[in-house]
Amino acid sequence: MTMAAALVLSASSAKAQEIYTGSDPVGTISYALPQTVISLEVEAVKEDFHAGPYAKFAKKYLGIDVRQEDETSCTVSAVKMAPYAEADQSRRYSFTPGKAQTTFLALTNQGLVSFGGARNAETQWRFSTESKGDFSDRGVSSNLTSESATLYKNVRNESGYNTVAVQQQMVVEKSLETRAKEAAETIFNLREKKMDIVTGDTDATYSGEAMAAAIEEINRLEKEYMSLFIGYSDIQVQQMNYDVVPSADTKSQRYVAFRVSDEEGLVASDNVSGKPYLLELTAEKVSDAQQGGAKPAAVKVAYYRIPAICSVRLTDGVNILLQSRVPVYQLGVESSIPVQ
Repeated sequence: MTMAAALVLSASSAKAQEIYTGSDPVGTISYALPQTVISLEVEAVKEDFHAGPYAKFAKKYLGIDVRQEDETSCTVSAVKMAPYAEADQSRRYSFTPGKAQTTFLALTNQGLVSFGGARNAETQWRFSTESKGDFSDRGVSSNLTSESATLYKNVRNESGYNTVAVQQQMVVEKSLETRAKEAAETIFNLREKKMDIVTGDTDATYSGEAMAAAIEEINRLEKEYMSLFIGYSDIQVQQMNYDVVPSADTKSQRYVAFRVSDEEGLVASDNVSGKPYLLELTAEKVSDAQQGGAKPAAVKVAYYRIPAICSVRLTDGVNILLQSRVPVYQLGVESSIPVQ
């Protein structure tokens, strides 16, 4: 009974081993030539600037020039570049292994590739929704003021009607310039108080932690009031990964690696709304291999690639952001080795 079960199992295993669902011929070694992928890890900083409500009065009351309009801009802050080798599916070969199998496999590190793994895709995110400036909680002066208004009314007396002036207090909204002037005066007052505390020219006595706390609070208030004139910025950081696969068919060897849009941040290379960043490759000259002796007889061969050493530059069209030397397989030389 046990022997019968073992025979059935053995037969099943043998049958399972005969099942082949691959596309390559059975009993052959299949491989692909390598190609180089230049991976860029890009970090950008997006600034949403909100102009202060009193910006146009900054020169008059504070003597400083400030930005007058809301602006959105995005700049590249950091770039990392790394070359990766992956299988070039347009250059796949197979052969039946023979005596040269060991030699062939030993050349794997020099140019032969037969792996199918790939790097995991990384999560990409975009900037959040558009932000708007909020100065509602800054400043302590009132938005209202009291003005005297002269009204006239008719008063009846024995001789008839006479016009009499009547003084009346009215609460009205302050003008923008009035509020800017008061804010500027508060800033100078804060600076004077800070100077008095530091020099000891004050009725109160500050020392040690008390002085530090008082100065810190005055600095906070001054910064808050100054923002009403100079505005403030919301800063967001974005990171994206881009891959550039050089092609031997591209004559100029210049590629748009990615683009930067003030509104959208880092975008794909085909998004024409952004400013292009160019990856330029210059391959070093490769000399032909020298051959000696008689020509070898026709034999079965396996192919491999010797990479070209390229100078790689990343530019914004004017300035060089990054420069390095990288081996690029698909721009190099394709050669062969006998396998039988």
